[in-house]
Amino acid sequence: QVQLVESGGGLVQAGGSLRLSCAASGRTFSTKAMAWFRQAPGKEREFVAAISWNGGCTYTDSVKGRFTISRDNAKNTVYLQMNSLQPEDTAVYYCAADRRIYYRGSIYTAEDMNYWGKGTLVTVSS
Repeated sequence: QVQLVESGGGLVQAGGSLRLSCAASGRTFSTKAMAWFRQAPGKEREFVAAISWNGGCTYTDSVKGRFTISRDNAKNTVYLQMNSLQPEDTAVYYCAADRRIYYRGSIYTAEDMNYWGKGTLVTVSS
């Protein structure tokens, strides 16, 4: 069983920055890709970024160049540094753990995740 706890959300003005953290329990953290998804009001959950077990990063096009995902396996923690935030980034951000072990691809969907955090709200004001 893996538990994921997000933190770092909040209210920020457009152009500002936030860093989200996701602390994971369990002994298999280093073998799994970790991902961030988000869900805006009235919209479906969407993929934001993922980092593979060996550090490869994948981003959705709308956040490339603004968001950076990273991980610290010693701390069982994954981060999402968000810069140049825009009102359209407003959403609940969820951390997720990939069910696949030592995955080497770059395709990540919600169906590939088997553990989810409860989410942290990011609100960007204009």
